[in-house]
Amino acid sequence: MRVLVTGANGFVGLALLERSVSADHELIGISRKSVKFAHPNFRNVQVSNLDSKIDLTSALIGVDVVVHLAARVHVMNDRSTDALAEYRQSNLDATMNLARQSAASGVKRFIFMSSVKVNGEFTSGDNVFSAEDIPCPQDPYGVSKLEAEIALKKIADETEMEVVIIRSPLIYGPKVKANFLSMMKWLRKGLPLPFGCIQNSRSLVSIDNLIDLILTCLDHPKAANQIFMVSDDHDVSTSLLLREISAALGCKASLVCIPSYLLRLTFFLIGKKSISQRLLGSLRVDISKTKEMLNWHPPVTFEEGIRQTAEDFLSQLD
Repeated sequence: MRVLVTGANGFVGLALLERSVSADHELIGISRKSVKFAHPNFRNVQVSNLDSKIDLTSALIGVDVVVHLAARVHVMNDRSTDALAEYRQSNLDATMNLARQSAASGVKRFIFMSSVKVNGEFTSGDNVFSAEDIPCPQDPYGVSKLEAEIALKKIADETEMEVVIIRSPLIYGPKVKANFLSMMKWLRKGLPLPFGCIQNSRSLVSIDNLIDLILTCLDHPKAANQIFMVSDDHDVSTSLLLREISAALGCKASLVCIPSYLLRLTFFLIGKKSISQRLLGSLRVDISKTKEMLNWHPPVTFEEGIRQTAEDFLSQLD
């Protein structure tokens, strides 16, 4: 089939291109910069900005499925004067513009990469986030993603285009950036980290498992107009995650045992409450609907995903 991928130059976009060409799909990648990916079945369309006004009808000719990955991503401690307005421009308005053009161009299915932050910021006790939960986003990023989901459902109701929504937790894997990369750098240097006593529970998803689900949703008949949660189906604490990464890196984690309440107080006093929640709080997702409806199971184990990520990180040091 012919698949158009926005955000083709991103962490998820490049991984999707690499896997999709092996399935003989014809690919069109939308990006601001030239995509460092060459294949006879791939064509790159560069745009100055994927916004609410851009016309992509020529790129959408003959496209069967759009995978919309491009977004204004969550920024810790966003200092924008009107953060919600900026998130809406990218995550809502631009998405609606693309979706309307896709439906008008005869695109059969529109896959939207959303976020677990639509559900909320944390879970407690035995609670888990599921696709059937009443959404409760707590920040501008989560709000903008939820608003896009609602608007896409309306387009699906009014047109023949099917919509598939995937809500993802933290994604890791080879070539990962941001906080996960920082953790590997800290552990590699042997820096002591104060998380030895943290026994929270968080869901993660390896890039391979996420891509496998996206590819499944390209044409699975039961995926139409559904919301799916995704994860490795293996929840871990921050302390266990750090130890697993260290073992994969071939070093020993230097974890200091400091009570959670003291860490939370410290993060609060230095104005890093959001980081505190990510490192100390729990966030678990339930992927039973994804597994049962799509007959899908994460093909890569958590341990294998961490090993691949660490090996790629070490290879960059050579």
